Amino acid sequence: MGALGIDPGTVRVGLAAADHTGSLASPVAVLPRARSRELWDRVRQEAEQRAAQVIVVGLPRELDGSEGPAAADARVLAADAARETGLSVELWDERFTSAQAERQLVGTGMRRERRRRTVDGVAAALMLQGWLDARRRRTGSPRG
Repeated sequence: MGALGIDPGTVRVGLAAADHTGSLASPVAVLPRARSRELWDRVRQEAEQRAAQVIVVGLPRELDGSEGPAAADARVLAADAARETGLSVELWDERFTSAQAERQLVGTGMRRERRRRTVDGVAAALMLQGWLDARRRRTGSPRG
């Protein structure tokens, strides 16, 4: 099953995709959130190229598991994704993925400006990888 991951942000949106086996997620792009048409055109293009059947949108929960304003925004983005692509959309807890992505990029020695342009895509890949791993554990198969 092809899958795309979206890490929602207020300024930028990270986009990731699963490989053809459905077992490994990789960053694809970081897109400006304000340019809605450009965002959905790219998501549709990637979904078609990768035969995606599902889009996984990161749901940023609070540390206590509750949902704040960022989670409400992610739910709106998920509804937009379903409407704009016609694909199935799932929400997935993405707590700590941006911080984890930032730490990984700092560890590579990447300069701050480049990290800022890259971190959302890496966070999307981490979030999608978590979803893929959980799906594999549930089904016992990388393809679900």
